[in-house]
Amino acid sequence: MRRFIAALIVATFAAIGPNLGRPTRLRAQQAEPGSPQTRAALTFLQINDVYSTTPIDGAGGLARVATLKRRLSSGGHPVLMALAGDFLSPSVASTVFKGEQMVAALNAAGLDFATFGNHEFDFGIDVLTQRMSESKFQWIVSNVLDARNGKAIGHSVPYTIRDFGDLKVGFIGLCLTTAQIAPGARGSFRFNEPMQAAAQYIPLLKRLGANVIVAITHLTFAEDRDLVARFPQIDLVIGGHEHYPITSVEQHALISKAGSDAKFVARIDVNRTPGRSVVERFFELIPVTSALPDDPETAKVIADYESRLGRELDTVVGSTSTPLDATDARLVQETALGNLIADALRADVGADVGLTNAGGARGSRIYPAGPLTRRTLLSIHPFGNVVCKIAVSGRVLLDALNSGVSKLPAGAGQFPQLSGVTMKVDVRGPPGNRVSDVRVNGEPLDPNKTYTVALPDYVQKGGDNYSMFIGQKVLVDAQSGDLLVTALEKYIAMRHDVAPAVEGRITILK
Repeated sequence: MRRFIAALIVATFAAIGPNLGRPTRLRAQQAEPGSPQTRAALTFLQINDVYSTTPIDGAGGLARVATLKRRLSSGGHPVLMALAGDFLSPSVASTVFKGEQMVAALNAAGLDFATFGNHEFDFGIDVLTQRMSESKFQWIVSNVLDARNGKAIGHSVPYTIRDFGDLKVGFIGLCLTTAQIAPGARGSFRFNEPMQAAAQYIPLLKRLGANVIVAITHLTFAEDRDLVARFPQIDLVIGGHEHYPITSVEQHALISKAGSDAKFVARIDVNRTPGRSVVERFFELIPVTSALPDDPETAKVIADYESRLGRELDTVVGSTSTPLDATDARLVQETALGNLIADALRADVGADVGLTNAGGARGSRIYPAGPLTRRTLLSIHPFGNVVCKIAVSGRVLLDALNSGVSKLPAGAGQFPQLSGVTMKVDVRGPPGNRVSDVRVNGEPLDPNKTYTVALPDYVQKGGDNYSMFIGQKVLVDAQSGDLLVTALEKYIAMRHDVAPAVEGRITILK
């Protein structure tokens, strides 16, 4: 994946063309004297899909992004920072603060514009409206309304225009409307198709005199391409949803996506030469590393929430009446902890089957019966895996079950912990043909029937030898699902007390 992303970045720079000022190196500083960037009337800084206020593996961090904006703004140069959706959720911190920490950090960092991503709906309309009321930045949302009254949500606007010298820049904001929106939240919102909203507001912006059109979107890249094909008036798409950098010129427009977690910031300088209709765009992808020092004000806000998070992790979310075995026993047999995790996965997305790799649970100890804190749940599942949902045939599901037990009697992280499924395993059989008497919710497995499976994104992407899941139909992807630890917390909190046990879901014949 890292090689693919690196190749993609190189390829997109090569395809950008002369109007975009192909950079010879990535840097976080003012443009060099003589650079076309120095003539630009306006600079955009783009981030999208940001779930952490702090660096991850040394990259990213909103305090560093704040420093970048302040540097480029020195001397009064106009700089607008835009976030193309997905930041209120999901993260461990957001399970505690429900996105409050993100809004506070982005306020301090100087964010100017944001639109909705699918994860802005995760906590429902009341929490979203509260977060919006705390925002110092402008929300631009052109295709989502409050279903209760048909009006704009919070203080969002469907479009806006800003003047920068000879530039009169019109903005719209578009969010995807697919099933990736949390099902429990959909009823509170009225989703209009993005193309319909664009058709409504782009002509209006033109009538109001806008000579540059910017769409801040949280759509798939394919949808962004369709958007600019249908609306050649669009000059720039500041996009999100994909979690890797994408830069492409499609039709007349530049489409930019900056990856995730602010590991990169896309700098886009915009200019319009008097007497010419061409909008010039100069592109640079800036890595956010320790070369950028933290902005003190933003860092202080982030540190306060990190300190509070440490205390909040000791909050009790529920209790277990039975011990939870996270020893190596989970790698060779059904366990109460494995059943609990698989049940939480299945419940979170409403699937027929829950399947998790036993190696995903950690701790190497038996957690005693009693209170369960958020810190305990994080120690059980620390990897940041996301709950996904796929549709597979019974034949593929059987292949997965056989793969999961193929290393027995040796312990292996791929051993399946299951919900909604029972099976018998004969370890004397050859790997690939050890599983029999499979039942899904009490009914015999039908090889030709389609079943929905809840599973961690690591497994969905083929981890732990579950390659048969690659290419299967995805119903909830890693950009849309809950963190696994969040799903586990919700499952326990809803029941207050859980009593998982070994129930005979997996019978091993020795």
